[in-house]
Amino acid sequence: MRAVVVTEHGGVDVLAVQQRPDPEPGPGEVLVEVAAAGVNFKDVYMREGVYPGEPPFVLGDECAGRVVAVGAGVDGIGEGDVVATASARGGQAELAVVDAAQAVPVPEQVPADLAAAALLQGMTAHYLVHSTYPVAEGDEVLVHAAAGGVGRLLVQLATAQGARVVATVGSAAKVAVARAAGADVVLRTDEIDAGDLAAAVRDVVPDGVHVVYDGVGRATFEASLAALRPRGLLALFGASSGQVPPFDLQRLNPAGSLFVTRPTLAHYAATRAELLQRAGDVFAGIADGSLDIAVGGRYPLADVATAYRDLEGRRTTGKLLLAP
Repeated sequence: MRAVVVTEHGGVDVLAVQQRPDPEPGPGEVLVEVAAAGVNFKDVYMREGVYPGEPPFVLGDECAGRVVAVGAGVDGIGEGDVVATASARGGQAELAVVDAAQAVPVPEQVPADLAAAALLQGMTAHYLVHSTYPVAEGDEVLVHAAAGGVGRLLVQLATAQGARVVATVGSAAKVAVARAAGADVVLRTDEIDAGDLAAAVRDVVPDGVHVVYDGVGRATFEASLAALRPRGLLALFGASSGQVPPFDLQRLNPAGSLFVTRPTLAHYAATRAELLQRAGDVFAGIADGSLDIAVGGRYPLADVATAYRDLEGRRTTGKLLLAP
């Protein structure tokens, strides 16, 4: 099979499309013929060595496709079933081994490529809005990078809960994307100095927001803290602009007894029941039209470096997919 291999830790130049032996499922595993694989910042962190992983390895853990082989001891999943996962062992390949406990059945109403586009980012947005900070009617919410994959879903889910959403985007073209998702106010970070961003938010919400969903990291962290009202929460779920430097926790006290958390999906889909519940809610939203998944680009495996340059350069909106 062909697969995207991280040959060493580094930039996009360390990615290579190589021929690898076809994998076989072991006990409790299934083999998936990959129809589409997600392109995510988590993969960037794996490639760079921010997250653990010893090269060479096949990149990617989010994919969807048809089951072509089933290992011993697997119940409830058979050959021919379409499944999606955010926990594949090398999902950016023509074939991927998946732990059956992490494989989610895809409803007939949901195309496989949309399942791959929605699962990781959709469940991330779901746990952030429903669990990390349960958004309620009348809450003031700040969403950074609101035209991106997770950001666009966060806006949709938060507004569905009755929140007023202030969104930030990085260009004029992305304003319409954030507004279409439901944002009440859209601020352009390309027109506002980083040091003035919190003030721009407080021009709109003088008392500060209840929660900030920040997947940008280094470039927005200080503004995110300064935009919070007393006892507000900053959910730092990513670092597209770079990792946040070490931080003095004592600063949270005079700023208003603030909360900061660095959540990850694994801890919010820790059981099979929770995984199926979150994924089921996301797929149900796609099926009934209440959740709109935007695919911003589809790339063949050979163009994987271009896909990651587009992602990391924030030149796209919505979800990027590889199509093996």
